This record gives sequence, C-alpha cells and structure tokens, in this order.
Amino acid sequence: MYIFFCILIVIASLLLVGAVLIQKSKGGGLASDYSGGNQYLGYRKTTDFIEKATWTLAIVICFFSICASFTVKTPVNVSNITPAATAPSAPAPAPVNVPAK
Repeated sequence: MYIFFCILIVIASLLLVGAVLIQKSKGGGLASDYSGGNQYLGYRKTTDFIEKATWTLAIVICFFSICASFTVKTPVNVSNITPAATAPSAPAPAPVNVPAK
C-alpha cells in the first residue's frame, strides 16, 4: 500500500510541476505563449482553472503523504543482542600464595 501511495505522490508532483509551469506569472512565463486572450479550447478563465488545479494537487500530495505515513509498519523494539555477563556481586577472593616445592 505504501508503494501505491508513493506512486500517486510522484504522479501528483509531476502534474503540479506542469501546472506551475503553465501558469501566467507577472513576467509572462510559459503561459503567455499559450493563453492568448485567456481562452483555451473555447473555455474562458483558464487561469482560474490552473490555479485551482495547483491548489488541489498540493492538497492531494499532502493527503497522500499523510496516508502513506500511516501505512508504514512501526518497528518492534526487540533486540537480538543478549545482555553481557554481569559482574558478580561479591568480589572474588584473593589468590592464596602456595609455597613452591
């Protein structure tokens, strides 16, 4: 399920990049060549549509990101490392000097 959400996020991100690039900016941008008279295939107000599409895609990316975070399995904090041998509570007796023969 996580992979599915990641694919949807990538697709929405690519569409968002395209929507941002065709928007008419104050300097003209790419939209100045294509939106002559603010008309596209007979429909007026394409800039409003592009702006709504931009906001919608941004919200979709946020929503899918939150959904993807819920599908990630949380790791279980179980360690396979055995604890080290603990030091004895009483000190070891001192070695006894045995006379050499």
